[in-house]
Amino acid sequence: MLSSVAERVYWLGRYLERVESSARLLKVYSAMLFDLPRGTSLDWSTLIDIVGGNDIYDKKYQSYDEKQVVKFLLVDTDYPNSIFNSLIMARENARTTREVIPSETWEQVNAIYHVLKDNLNPRMGRAARYQLLEEIITDSQRIEGLFVSSMSHNKAYSFIELGRKLERADMTSRLVDVGSINLLPEFSSKSQERVSLEPYENIVWMNVLRCLGAFQAYRQQVQNRVSGRKVVRFLLQDEEFPRSIGFCLSELVFHLEKLPNNDDVIRAVARVKRISIDAKVDSLVEKGLLEFIDELQISIADIHEEITRIWFNSEIRQEEAA
Repeated sequence: MLSSVAERVYWLGRYLERVESSARLLKVYSAMLFDLPRGTSLDWSTLIDIVGGNDIYDKKYQSYDEKQVVKFLLVDTDYPNSIFNSLIMARENARTTREVIPSETWEQVNAIYHVLKDNLNPRMGRAARYQLLEEIITDSQRIEGLFVSSMSHNKAYSFIELGRKLERADMTSRLVDVGSINLLPEFSSKSQERVSLEPYENIVWMNVLRCLGAFQAYRQQVQNRVSGRKVVRFLLQDEEFPRSIGFCLSELVFHLEKLPNNDDVIRAVARVKRISIDAKVDSLVEKGLLEFIDELQISIADIHEEITRIWFNSEIRQEEAA
């Protein structure tokens, strides 16, 4: 396989997962609006903090109200990681790698692009937005199923899965942030008008689980009521649930072992695994997860840097990824 093709299918996996995970990120906030008592406010700037889009956002918008934040994350063409821009990039990578991916996946990626393009309505209400996010998530899962069932599990597939699982681990950590960031005392000073969500902790964490499709798996595994500590431990360390960070890291190693020159990347994955598995969740939740999540996300980014250095840099021989 040419390194250029390997890079494109890797980014195809990342962008497809980013579309779905970003939809889930928006959905968890939208769901809390329905579930929290009337009159409870949400600080929408939290979502911009989580995705790290503050610099771009502040240049375009004057306030962090719901409609502007949703527009920015969903359809803003000036924000590279908006759902619409991520879908554009996924579609382009699918188009240019049609010789190595199933034709059905290209057709499905193209279809979901047109669905979103046809629904670019900044005045969209909450119910319509929730439905659109549901459709994006469902179509994304359909695409993943096509890869699993219709594509040879060769090196191209492994690069797609590297992109997917790395992006998924990163975004799961960001969804943990959605649950934790609203409950931390450090954020109570961001807005004097903000209503604390601490009395509704279980509602927040239940929505985090539901938006990862994890609620039933959590209840089966933990067999206890929903609590922040147990949810964080489940999403960080569980080895069986497909969207837990522990599971994603194990899948990365599985696919890396099928590729050449993998030692440095496997070591980078092992470092992230030590951070997540060795985490003292009770004390972290007690004092706040922000620094820990930052360290985890930086270490996940290091895995990407190693993948890029080894397989995608220019001046590598054309069949290095074979």
